[in-house]
Amino acid sequence: EPATTITVAGSQVTLLGTAHVSRASADKVRELLNSGDYDAVAVELCPSRHNAIVNPDAIAKMDLYKVLREGKGAMVAASLALGAFQQRVADELDIKPGAEMRAAVDVARERGFPVLLIDREIGVTLKRIYSNAPWWKRASLLAGVMFSVISRQKVSEEEIERLKDGDILESTFAQFAEKEEDLYLPLIDERDRYMVARLEQEVAAGDYPRILVVVGAGHMKGMQRYFQGAPMLDRDTAQEGSAKALPADVISELDHIPTTSQWVKMIPWFIVLLIVSGFIIGFSKNSELGWQLVTDWVVINGGLAAIGALIAAAHPLTVVTAFVAAPITSLNPMVGAGMATAAMEIWLRKPSVDDFSQLRSDTAQIKGWWQNRVSRVLLVFIFSTLGSAVGTYVAGFRIFERLTG
Repeated sequence: EPATTITVAGSQVTLLGTAHVSRASADKVRELLNSGDYDAVAVELCPSRHNAIVNPDAIAKMDLYKVLREGKGAMVAASLALGAFQQRVADELDIKPGAEMRAAVDVARERGFPVLLIDREIGVTLKRIYSNAPWWKRASLLAGVMFSVISRQKVSEEEIERLKDGDILESTFAQFAEKEEDLYLPLIDERDRYMVARLEQEVAAGDYPRILVVVGAGHMKGMQRYFQGAPMLDRDTAQEGSAKALPADVISELDHIPTTSQWVKMIPWFIVLLIVSGFIIGFSKNSELGWQLVTDWVVINGGLAAIGALIAAAHPLTVVTAFVAAPITSLNPMVGAGMATAAMEIWLRKPSVDDFSQLRSDTAQIKGWWQNRVSRVLLVFIFSTLGSAVGTYVAGFRIFERLTG
């Protein structure tokens, strides 16, 4: 495992490069931490991922409907897809995902020294990737995530060792991250800067003469650059001095989630205005045309939402709910069809504790997404929402054709 030592404000910081599904990496972490040469261990974990390690039953306490109501359904699904790739590879090698991080946490507990969490929350990283990429690249990114889930290609332990040039996020998105700056920056470079800033914070706040830092080896080069005061990688050269800013300022900058511009937020309302205007124009011409437009809207919008629910293997009553709710919710951008279908699916097929506890292992297999009631609710939410969204545009064009025909 590649390693290098850097002096930071009088503390010796040893960066250890690992692969996140590697028995050798886990063994190396245990060996170094049990040597007595370190006073603390810093890990490439955010609070939520650390909690998943120390409190594996926490996922069973997840309020699924609250997750969906807060608009986090797609993010949770993406996180599960990333974890599915890691779980599948780990199953092939008979090793737990993130074994070296678990080893670091376990040995730190045994020896009684602190665990420093230095990575950015995965949800923030995914949102910044989403915000940084144009819509057509988001589609490619989604395809990469889905391929990582459905691919059955076997991976040897030797190939896993070569994953030391990156971590689970980079491994999944490697073909995109290496070539696309708008993906590379939030996915890799920003996290390099973030972890350096967090380490500088911890060194300043605590008495840690010797710290072992366990990170994916793909981060080592970038972190060394930023420890040495290199400018941030950015197309805007006017910002090149920000890498030398105070750690708290760097962290605040990189934790910020870009807000959607006001005109983008107005697009759904503009579409609703056009649809309602079409109904008004239709009825003003004659009632028969007006009802034709309403029928088109209900059949197309509701039908595509129902097809989405069917693809997700929703309960028959959930499919009916999709058909009824989509034409109504599509006229109110504040409420999506997915919320109605997910609520109905949860009520009809309430997920059990076992569903939550088996969620990570079930989603490692493509069929498990449909068998597990938790992940199936997420699929119902996503597919019925997509169906309704597509239906809105298809029905809108159909209404326009009737009015101009």
